[in-house]
Amino acid sequence: MELIKAIHVLTALFSIGGFITRGLLMLRDSPLLRCGWSRIAPHVNDSVLLIAGITLMIQTQQYPTTQPWLLVKMVALVIYIGLGTVAFRFGKTKTIRTIAWVCAIVVFFYIISVAHAHRALLFQ
Repeated sequence: MELIKAIHVLTALFSIGGFITRGLLMLRDSPLLRCGWSRIAPHVNDSVLLIAGITLMIQTQQYPTTQPWLLVKMVALVIYIGLGTVAFRFGKTKTIRTIAWVCAIVVFFYIISVAHAHRALLFQ
């Protein structure tokens, strides 16, 4: 279980690092944002992150239906993904994409805080 947890944490760090990097490339209108690695690597990493998370959930027998913090984490993950798609795909202006990117980063760190504290709200 410790190996799976380490993989989950490491891929989460790669995920936010890549997300921030891609956002900075977007702000600079860099052609690197259209390179193969910047389009494929996040999906591969995030798939490993999700598989590790599901594996941890099963191993620890903690499910969203019984653990409110895990349900909140999953809802926040969906919000993070939605904001990411606006930031990199559907945002019509750079301002909208930038706001979505910053909001997604805030949501990501909220997810981390919920996972760390095992509490649905920051101020419980």
